[in-house]
Amino acid sequence: MNAAAGPSGGRASRAAAALAAPIDPDIGKVPPSPAVPRGSATLDSKIAAILGGRTAGALQKAFGISTVADMLAHYPRRYARRGELTALDELPKGETVTIVAEVRSVSERSMKARRGSILEVSISDGHGILSLTFFNQSWRANQLRPGVRGIFTGKVSDYRGALQLAHPDYELFDDLTLDTGSASAKKWAEMPIPIYPASASMASWQVQKSVELVLDALGAVGDPVPVDVRTERGLVDFREALELVHRPQRDSDWKRAREALRYQEAFVLQMALLEQRQAAHALKAVPRVPKPGGYLERFDRALAFTLTGDQQLVGSEISTDLARGEPMNRLVQGEVGSGKTLVALRAMLAVADSGGQAALLAPTEVLASQHLRSIVRTLGPDLAAELVPTLHTGQLPVAARRKALLRMVSGQAKIVIGTHALLSDNVQFYDLGLVVVDEQHRFGVEQREALRKKGVQPPHVLVLTATPIPRTVAMTVFGDLDISTISELPAGRQGISSFVVPLAEKPGWVGRIWERTAEELALGRQAFVVCPAIEPTVAENADALEDDGEGADGPEGGAGPKPPLASVSTVLLELRANPLLAGSRIEPLHGRMTADEKDQTMQAFAAGEIDLLVATTVIEVGVDVPNASTMVVLDAERFGVSQLHQLRGRVGRGGVPGLCLLVTNAPLETLGRERVDAVASTIDGFELAQIDLELRREGNVLGSNQSGGRSSLRLLRVVSDGDLIGEARQAAAEVLASDASLAGHPELRAALTRRLDENDRAFLAKS
Repeated sequence: MNAAAGPSGGRASRAAAALAAPIDPDIGKVPPSPAVPRGSATLDSKIAAILGGRTAGALQKAFGISTVADMLAHYPRRYARRGELTALDELPKGETVTIVAEVRSVSERSMKARRGSILEVSISDGHGILSLTFFNQSWRANQLRPGVRGIFTGKVSDYRGALQLAHPDYELFDDLTLDTGSASAKKWAEMPIPIYPASASMASWQVQKSVELVLDALGAVGDPVPVDVRTERGLVDFREALELVHRPQRDSDWKRAREALRYQEAFVLQMALLEQRQAAHALKAVPRVPKPGGYLERFDRALAFTLTGDQQLVGSEISTDLARGEPMNRLVQGEVGSGKTLVALRAMLAVADSGGQAALLAPTEVLASQHLRSIVRTLGPDLAAELVPTLHTGQLPVAARRKALLRMVSGQAKIVIGTHALLSDNVQFYDLGLVVVDEQHRFGVEQREALRKKGVQPPHVLVLTATPIPRTVAMTVFGDLDISTISELPAGRQGISSFVVPLAEKPGWVGRIWERTAEELALGRQAFVVCPAIEPTVAENADALEDDGEGADGPEGGAGPKPPLASVSTVLLELRANPLLAGSRIEPLHGRMTADEKDQTMQAFAAGEIDLLVATTVIEVGVDVPNASTMVVLDAERFGVSQLHQLRGRVGRGGVPGLCLLVTNAPLETLGRERVDAVASTIDGFELAQIDLELRREGNVLGSNQSGGRSSLRLLRVVSDGDLIGEARQAAAEVLASDASLAGHPELRAALTRRLDENDRAFLAKS
């Protein structure tokens, strides 16, 4: 196969080339004098010695690849055939694609506005047509002749209603013709072609050539999966799997390879998590046992209600952990409104009974302030006076901040609630015995670790999340934590009815949104209206969007400006002017308000002095106003599944039924609309968590980015590989039980070292 190359000329072609970030044809070629002889490289060898500095630099910049192991773990994302064309009608607009197609026609015309010509090439899959456009490159007509097939890569755009690739790169198939009818031609046509994750500056076929050079240089490699485990599962060994996944002769080759490599990935990942769990259990901590007649016993006696079965079970698990001489590391997941905070408060009281302090880290000042009020109210005046619950946030007045700091360092404050301000160097505790992290996904690993280090000895750690976690994610992301689940809701909670308001199909329904809201307010209830932006903006500038790995153009993808998002400032004015809401007390709440302004607004809303809040997602978690019955989410497609579920959980928390209206402009069969429809279809957070996982990538499993974005997993997928992950975890546990230091498994130890780079190891040590 020959890479496309040739002269270019003229200002237009240079501009087009700059826009297309043309691929360097020299990348991927054999370096003049490779420093690594064939068959002598190891997985830890640097690729620069094999490929040359130019290619190695391009791979490092594009994919972070620097070693042989990195290069060979850059697996093909799919396999094509020379005789099998790509379905052009399935190409996503706005994305860079790699396709196999056949040239149908070539034509050239002069440009009207400037000197030069445009070469237009039509390629086809036998059904659809895709246009390739080149500026001032007539010479390409000699290569791109009708009937020629090849691999083409470029960004799909829509030009006057037709799909096109502007200034694409390509490599043509010229080894054999497809119509000879010979056995060799048939084999050539059917041989899988690896299609690799590529970049704007490095094409798939250049990655493929680099991989082949690295494979040729690689010597023998050990397999991190013990031979008895491989034999039991019928897996090929590591070296053979690498060969088959990158240079398959038939489909069965790469399928066998991926099976072995997927299991190996699960096995190494689970071993890393189990080793961290083992290390955590080796640490020493102060046992925290409640004393007879102490704070916890007095609190339980005064409770006006009975704990749910789940609350009692999880409370028992936490008590057992706290009584041990090793740090508790427990994650409590629970439905919105299931009473996780009450369970955490009981743990705080057990620690206080032992003379220790507890710190509750909340993601926002609104939530921290609400936690303080809720805890003081729940404790009652006597216990609150003895435990001195104390708030510490960044926007406290200087005098209040000094008072809070003194209470913490002296041990007077047995319960401390705060935001990121608790992580400051000037915050010190007398005896920090328990760290409670509320809404763990809002905090980075470094932030949690900074608070944990404030204990004289390692404190116990309790992590709360109202975003239910599918079993497979729990095994992969939180495999080193003990996990408890609260799914049972307290008695007396009313249901929540959820409806999609599809303005794309039913624009006339917009009036009914406010009619329905007014009906609820007329019953003496209260309402939230949530907007994705504070001020008028467009999608790519909105600061309230959930980062779910969909890029700056938003969930629907594609280029071009988006319509303005619903904003607090605009909607506030509209609702105050709406006759249906005349006489209603309507106020804003958003992140640009000061801490005092937000706190005053929330207190007024809780006291019934405000009827309707127009807010951003600052009210997403923890806000508890039993009289609030209505949640209207505008531009609901701009939020993730978990955000919508959290927002909906702000209503229906008292004795009045909840109503949630998810207002969306997203057309049917778009990702944003799928999310909205999914949330409206069920109030089961665990079911929604699984749907959410299927709609988005699982994130960087071993890094601090745990939601969305580019996954650190290679072939393993937590959506579909749950059984495999569980089996790999069991096998890893058996190996670790028989060889705690892995001294007898050097290949596994080497794989762990390679898999867990410096950042990943730091993450595991802190998680």
